[in-house]
Amino acid sequence: MENSCIVKKGDYLLIDYTGKFEDGIVFDTTLKEKALEAGIYEKEKEYRPFFFRVDAGQIIKGIDRGVLGMKEGEEKTLIIPPQEAYGEYKNYLVQEIPLSRLELQTPPELGKKIMTPSGREVKVFNSTETSATLDFNHELAGKTLILEIKLVSIIN
Repeated sequence: MENSCIVKKGDYLLIDYTGKFEDGIVFDTTLKEKALEAGIYEKEKEYRPFFFRVDAGQIIKGIDRGVLGMKEGEEKTLIIPPQEAYGEYKNYLVQEIPLSRLELQTPPELGKKIMTPSGREVKVFNSTETSATLDFNHELAGKTLILEIKLVSIIN
């Protein structure tokens, strides 16, 4: 019965986390105070522990593997390489697309995110009167992520 308090595959968990890049810049957190401190606070976001099932493909591999064997209340820092997070950055996923195919009348603003007709959010790399160069990579692709996590609870 002792190992029922230790995370194993198939368990449902609540974790708090703060995600940083290698340079220490915070990109996401479940903690309101950390978001305020890092300057990334969003009023409309609900700051609460993240709920997921271990090894069910609901979260990046690095977290799925990193939580195994943890106990409630335990804290851990995970260093997650791109292949265990959002994959390597792929140049072929940066594509020039005619504005007409994007159903746009005016060129989108450089650096902004737009929604494609298929419902995918992409970043605008470049823009002309007739086309837009869009980056279809996940915004965290190619990055090593540092995640400070705390196992809030194992839910039975």
